[in-house]
Amino acid sequence: MLSTLMVSVFSRFRTGAAAAGTNAASQWLWYPRARRVRRASPRYTSVGYGIHHASSLWWAGIFEALRPDHAPPAGRAMRAAGVAALAYAVDYHVVPRRLSPGFEHRIGAAGMFSAYAAFALGLYLGSRPRRGHAGVRATRRRGAPSAPG
Repeated sequence: MLSTLMVSVFSRFRTGAAAAGTNAASQWLWYPRARRVRRASPRYTSVGYGIHHASSLWWAGIFEALRPDHAPPAGRAMRAAGVAALAYAVDYHVVPRRLSPGFEHRIGAAGMFSAYAAFALGLYLGSRPRRGHAGVRATRRRGAPSAPG
């Protein structure tokens, strides 16, 4: 949601239409027309948002899969930045042009940086240290007997 907000803000600034950047992601279905649609519409805006959001959830799954049990905040922040950078690399240097987000034409370089930085921030804010293992260790430190071993 944070990356979509940045796409909308920069799209509004650069094109005068907040929906233009989000519409571009619907190019998966309506290439190349989707890149040129400025006005909000169910066909382009809702589909573009759905594609962008689903992609973000997919990358969030990768972020979670890479998560160690006891990551300190700095480690989670670095992992979030790394996953966002990997998402950018895949989006713009690996997948076919039609499957890229497409909003680069509507938000410019500063908007691209802001969108992926906001995505990294969203990953970080959505992550929490795992419970379970940390609680077991804390109990043992307080003098509880450890398992025979």
